[in-house]
Amino acid sequence: MADADIKAIKERLTGVFRKVFKNPNLNITEEMSADDVKDWDSLTHIALIIGTEKEFSIKLKTREVRGMNNVGDLIRLITQKL
Repeated sequence: MADADIKAIKERLTGVFRKVFKNPNLNITEEMSADDVKDWDSLTHIALIIGTEKEFSIKLKTREVRGMNNVGDLIRLITQKL
């Protein structure tokens, strides 16, 4: 996938994060994980997955979600699904 496509995915994913965490100033990085974001717990993780699935019209499998360690992993998973 081209860098421009990945940038567009990251921008859309940022919108999902901002909505879930109710923080319009939140910026994501590929290295970011649950340890880096206040209030990122199991419930917000589920909300992030659901929000991501809706935003990108994809379905993520439980084993795929369990294999994610950071935002970069989520971006790579989205690119595989599109």
